[in-house]
Amino acid sequence: MYNNTQHTFTSHDGTSLFYQHWENSNLKNNRKKKAVILFHRGHEHSGRMAHLVNELNLPDFDFFAWDARGHGNTPGERGDAPSFSACVQDIQYFVQHIEQTYQIRSENIAIVAQSVGAVLAATWVHDYAPKIRALCLASPAFDIKLYVPFAKPGLTLLNKFAGNFFINSYVKAKMLTHDTARAQSYDTDPQIARAISVRMLLGLYAASDRIVKDAQNIFVPTQVLCSGSDFVVHQKPQLAFYQKLPHPMKEFHVLDGFYHDTLGEKHRKIATDKIHRFIQQCFKQPYSAPKLLDADKIGPSCAVAETLSSTLPKHSLKHAFWSLTKQNLKIGSLFSKGLKIGEVTGYDSGSTLDFVYRDQSESQNALGKIIDRQYLNAIGWRGIRVRKQNIEALLTKYVSKLNDAQHAVRIMDIAAGHGRYILDAVQKLPEQPESILLRDYSSINVQAGQAMIEQRGFSQIAKFVEADAFDTTSLASVEPKPTLAVVSGLYELFSDNDLLRQSLSGLSQAIEKDGYLIYTGQIWHPQQEFIARALTSHRQGDAWVMRLRSQAEMDALVEQAGFKKIDQVIDEFGIFTVSVAQKI
Repeated sequence: MYNNTQHTFTSHDGTSLFYQHWENSNLKNNRKKKAVILFHRGHEHSGRMAHLVNELNLPDFDFFAWDARGHGNTPGERGDAPSFSACVQDIQYFVQHIEQTYQIRSENIAIVAQSVGAVLAATWVHDYAPKIRALCLASPAFDIKLYVPFAKPGLTLLNKFAGNFFINSYVKAKMLTHDTARAQSYDTDPQIARAISVRMLLGLYAASDRIVKDAQNIFVPTQVLCSGSDFVVHQKPQLAFYQKLPHPMKEFHVLDGFYHDTLGEKHRKIATDKIHRFIQQCFKQPYSAPKLLDADKIGPSCAVAETLSSTLPKHSLKHAFWSLTKQNLKIGSLFSKGLKIGEVTGYDSGSTLDFVYRDQSESQNALGKIIDRQYLNAIGWRGIRVRKQNIEALLTKYVSKLNDAQHAVRIMDIAAGHGRYILDAVQKLPEQPESILLRDYSSINVQAGQAMIEQRGFSQIAKFVEADAFDTTSLASVEPKPTLAVVSGLYELFSDNDLLRQSLSGLSQAIEKDGYLIYTGQIWHPQQEFIARALTSHRQGDAWVMRLRSQAEMDALVEQAGFKKIDQVIDEFGIFTVSVAQKI
């Protein structure tokens, strides 16, 4: 029934990754083809998942399975990759490749993933918000049993001083499965990568911790299969992950006596039958997108922001702690230029952002320089600088697409701050755009940005105007109409989705058909409470309380305005996303 072929696809950094395709020969002309994508365990490869093509008993589906970086027939040092987040982005490119090459819509795709592959898949669904039909996770490796006391902090410390190194798996095949033949094949398979790099292991831990805590932002029907006698991973975070999932179509199964290789166990038919039923039921009804347009008014993110906006009891320890923290920032601002800018203009202001982009200790005294460096090394500011790089890369990419399609390149940024990231990106372009329009609400930002335009010799094609990014009419009436618009770091500062609708409506009317919108999101932040309790906003010195929007919510708002999302990247910390949508 199935024709097995082997291929490669090109991922985000130009690397070719190997994959297998099992095509159902009876469905070649079916306009509504469906697919199951299989993601293997750590140490393994696609061949170790091939038995599932028949065992899942889903004859109406094509099957795909890859070899992750450093595994099987895919290049790279065995058990290693540039980062865990790079492998997550590989999934995005793999799925896009399947959609484009085989004309299979994401709404007709189900994911079956195991162990490390399950964590990769869950992270992808959380961070990229794909519109897939079902997610089946077998023994997700959210917390590996290292057995050595203080192993995780020890590895973190060693990695900091010794760089990347490799750890050999302690797991014997007989600890993975009761299936003797499968255990023997594991021991003799030359493509098994028994080592894993410490950067991949630590990246796995970091992503797992984030995804388990923030699982309420995974809006896909999800089934979790937990092996009852797993020697490799802990069960507790698997249950914690499941309990936070918001979708009503979710299941959690403990498979008594199963070892870690859930889908390769002796009695795996118990597991495959559950997956078969779950996928079939998920495809019974047409795809339905999550309803998130009112997440600013009801739901987890609304509740968290509301809590962080509330005043703490005056005599509580938390009030004393955060009062002391704010006082320390004020004292630090007497020495540090970075903190001074934040205290005067707001820690979310364009002036602060430009200081963060410059990434220099600019204070005149030794103590201030130390404070500046510590301040600039905060995880949020590191993520902001990666976001800038991602914006520049995507702007370059889509300017090139406009040029290839022989469209004029007219760039607009509706809340440009000082405009540094746009002007930095434009300077690297092989050809200058026809026009650049930078807008911002702040006269301080406009003056600084106009000066930067003149310094860089862009006065003939660029101008900076003071304008409201939420004024629908003002945006809609922009002339000449932009073919590429950017909104970066703005929507994250405002909880109210009605404001975003106003802005996106104006952008939709302004951007030419087939033009592009580059927009950013902030889907998670490890310092959300610190920012809310200690830092001030540019808005009259109010507390900087962020409501974190899931990627699914942000994409839904953009789609409502008449755009179709076509691309996305995210920093390795899982904080800031940069997406591209096309005017349709």
